[in-house]
Amino acid sequence: MINTPTTDQGQTPEESPEKLDHVMRARLEKLTRLRELGVNPFPYGFTKTHTVESALSDFDKLSESEENVKLAGRVLSVRLMGKAAFTHIQEEAHRIQLYFKMNLLEELDWEVFQLGDIGDIFGVSGTLFTTRTGERTLKVSKLTLLSKNIRPLPAIKEKEDTVWFKWEDKEEVYRNRTIDLILNRESREKLIARSLITREIRNFLDEDGFLEVETPIMQSMYGGANAKPFVTHYNALDHDYYLRIADELYLKRLIAGGIPKVYEIAKDFRNEGIDRFHSPEFTMMECYAAYEDYHFCMDLVERMFTRLAINVLKKDVFEYDNNEISLKAPFKRSTMADLVKEKCGIDIIDRDRDELAKEVSDLGIHVDTTWGTGKIIDELFSEKVEPELIQPTFVLDYPVELSPLAKKHRSVDGLVERFELFIAGMEVANSFSELNDPIDQRSRFEEQARLKAAGDDEAHPIDEDYLQALEIGMPPTGGLGMGIDRLVLILTGAESLRDVILFPTLRPRS
Repeated sequence: MINTPTTDQGQTPEESPEKLDHVMRARLEKLTRLRELGVNPFPYGFTKTHTVESALSDFDKLSESEENVKLAGRVLSVRLMGKAAFTHIQEEAHRIQLYFKMNLLEELDWEVFQLGDIGDIFGVSGTLFTTRTGERTLKVSKLTLLSKNIRPLPAIKEKEDTVWFKWEDKEEVYRNRTIDLILNRESREKLIARSLITREIRNFLDEDGFLEVETPIMQSMYGGANAKPFVTHYNALDHDYYLRIADELYLKRLIAGGIPKVYEIAKDFRNEGIDRFHSPEFTMMECYAAYEDYHFCMDLVERMFTRLAINVLKKDVFEYDNNEISLKAPFKRSTMADLVKEKCGIDIIDRDRDELAKEVSDLGIHVDTTWGTGKIIDELFSEKVEPELIQPTFVLDYPVELSPLAKKHRSVDGLVERFELFIAGMEVANSFSELNDPIDQRSRFEEQARLKAAGDDEAHPIDEDYLQALEIGMPPTGGLGMGIDRLVLILTGAESLRDVILFPTLRPRS
């Protein structure tokens, strides 16, 4: 078994296609030989009595009773000893050693074992015992080949002290998530954590009385955020459509239709840059509650994060990027104006545009001549304040220019009732007291149209269907949006969104 040639340590198949081709040809020859023996190398199923995890947890009882145990898993290592061998198989995150001996197996099973390779998936049955070195092991009496490996796995010992190759190229990891999940426990743990986090958020909202709904991914009019959309053409209608940039406007039309609490966890798309913390395809949770405002949403976020800390993280303090971060409520609450004044010494309330632009430029921040006051404030905040917001912080009360869908502040002119939640220097959530005045909303949309005409390609278009819903009447509403990918990144300590998105957007191979 496992007698196919190996490349030099550190050599990747991509760097050595002729060697990879040689190995794959050898494995295809084994596949042919297996079929000649009457063995189906890809059978239809296999009935297990236990998972590897349960066999290990019940090991003492199973070994003492000498009960026949049937397991399945992928071969990840082998140690040959003449007419016997030890291998390890892995199922999910759990590994167990197997002991094969020629005189314990039928002749055909031993020949199948001899034709095996690292990466094959085995079904085995036998009894459990402990070796002289203390390792828990299954003594195999019956072998079933469940899947023959043709393409060798990286970073696997084909022979003692010989590694097929060392898999260090992060882009190759992202392109080959199948291999990544087989080999890297950390990647599997992040995947599981993402699923648990999403499920806990869904359970929390369900229990809080929110109704989960689905809204269109392809839209004739995009909206709900200031962003550039992806454009596609709907042949049957002979009309351009857009992949949604947010779920907001459709969800609020449901609020206007009489559904008091709604939410959606779904994919959104923005035709913008890609970096460690931004992906053009991302997962958002948006929820809306009638008769509430952004204060309700702050309380909702704190309750949600308390739930995540207890049920998923199992702790309320965690580490990210060498910072200890506490999820203990209440979170800090500060206005954008107070934070900018504290960090930069600049007043942003009721400012002349040109004077503010000069002060911001003096701090070394580029100010475009087309930017309005709100955009300048946003750039100042992003550059000088955001990176310092390590502990969970609600940043309140934004310039009206930046928030065309939020209610005007009830006590401060020029601002809206909006907050963003920052953790570890990153925005995690965004919330409004939702604007429900159709006259004001139309005026805001028209201002956005002027910005678009002036060259702002992220300005919000005028959505007449949404305006009609507001004209019918939408109750006071609190709305919240939360980026699932970025939240998972922070809670799992990942370095990049690509580490928590199973199949991230990558440039096509040349």
